[in-house]
Amino acid sequence: VQLQASGGGLVQAGGSLRLSCAASRRTFSRDCMGWFRQAPGKEREFVAAIRRSDGILYYEDSVKGRFTISRDNAKNTVYLQMNSLNPEDTGVYYCAGSPPYRSVRSASSYDIWGQGTQVTVSS
Repeated sequence: VQLQASGGGLVQAGGSLRLSCAASRRTFSRDCMGWFRQAPGKEREFVAAIRRSDGILYYEDSVKGRFTISRDNAKNTVYLQMNSLNPEDTGVYYCAGSPPYRSVRSASSYDIWGQGTQVTVSS
């Protein structure tokens, strides 16, 4: 398994979760590691990304100030800390890896995907 996402669950609105994505060393060397989510009946959407080459962070507008993406190079793991969750954050969260020089916000840029972890936020 090249990417293994975990940490999802059921949480009340206003609560927090931290997602983890453990990667193989080869996968973790991808220039960009990102998180996407998919709600029932909706397309997969970009949430956050972090670039290895320059450390730049990217966020979807609705999660700015609430979510934080980070990476632990020693553990080959990417994290997504999610605070102040609301029901609109519900969905399956996927981590993914992308080569360099691609649009970090586009799912088609990513060539390696994890299996997803379910996040459910109740109102």
